Formats: sequence, C-alpha cells, structure tokens
Amino acid sequence: MREADLYPPVKAFLEFQGYTVKAEVGAADVMACRGDEPPVIVELKTALSLTLILQGVARQGLFDHVYLAVPQPRKWTHRYRDLSALLRRLGLGLLTVRDGEVEAHLDPGTYQPRKNAAKAGRLLREFQRREGDPNIGGTSGIKRMTAYRQDAIRLARVLAGMPDGGSPALLAKATGIARAGVILRDNHYGWFDHPARGRYALSLAGRAMLAA
Repeated sequence: MREADLYPPVKAFLEFQGYTVKAEVGAADVMACRGDEPPVIVELKTALSLTLILQGVARQGLFDHVYLAVPQPRKWTHRYRDLSALLRRLGLGLLTVRDGEVEAHLDPGTYQPRKNAAKAGRLLREFQRREGDPNIGGTSGIKRMTAYRQDAIRLARVLAGMPDGGSPALLAKATGIARAGVILRDNHYGWFDHPARGRYALSLAGRAMLAA
C-alpha cells in the first residue's frame, strides 16, 4: 500500500465526522477543520516508524491534534505495541487503514503514565541490596550479578567454613542476610545441600563455584 492509498479512506473518515479535509497543506500531509475547533493534522506513512513519529512531533509545534496514519499490520508485534505506547506518551494519535476502512487506536492528548509502584519498589530494593557495581552497563548475553546472587555467594563462603553445615538462623546471623533461609531453601543455583532437617551444607557445585 502506498501513502497515497491511505488518503481517500482517511479523508472519508474525517469527512464523516463533519470535517473539511484538504491534502498537502504546507508541510502537513492532511489537514482537517471543523467549525471553530482546532485543526487536525494527519501524517501518512506506509509503516509506523521513528521517522513518522518525529514527523508527528514536528507537527505538534503547529497544532495539538496530530494523528499518524499507517496500514493496519497483519499482526501487532511487540515493536508496534511499544511504538504505540510511545505515541501515547507523546500525545500523538494513531489511525490504521485496512481494506478502505479506518480504525482509530489512539486519540491525541496529554498522557500521564500510571506508575508501577511494585516494580519500582523491586528496582529500589535491588539497588540497595546490591554490593558495589559488579556489572558493566550496555552489555548483553552475559550472566548478571544480582543482589540475590551476591547473597548466595556469601552464604556459600560461610558454609565452606562449616564442615558440619549450619541452620538458616545461624547463617543469617553469621552473614547478616535476613533472607538466608529463603535462599537456602530455593537453592536456585544448586550450591546447597540439605542433609538434615534445619541444616544446610555446601554442595559439590557450590565448592566448584567458589574454586572457579
């Protein structure tokens, strides 16, 4: 579908709502006016892209009500959903066209994101619990050092000096790790053995990790 193919259905969509619509008015692909209301601008592109979004942002320097119009994708991928979320943050509207029909997905407007308090709390706790700065920003495909992993390593080091093992309470006191019992029970890395009720010891995998 060409950009020009988007214009007739977008024009009809706006005219049905009482707008007078004209194409290629100055820098705007589509401009629509209705009575004394603020004008509506629509920018047309064959795909939702950063180039189109920047074009929409530029049009916001002229008028508040700016839509982006693209062909309806066969499937809404994560990329399209992420870009749609960006449009919402920027206050841009989104129209899609399929088989001559227009669907409005977003209307222009001021967006106030709803904060995810639970996720924000987890990030803050991770920051506060992590010792030092063991990772390198911008890297990928490598194992991350988390506060949880750091605590597990500390427990393994203490257990290495306990031939008979120790209880979660004893290890929590020795390391200062309040969640020692949870880490030992979960045994996420396979570093701990549980030879008896209420007692933990270092596993062969744990010894290999410390020796590495």
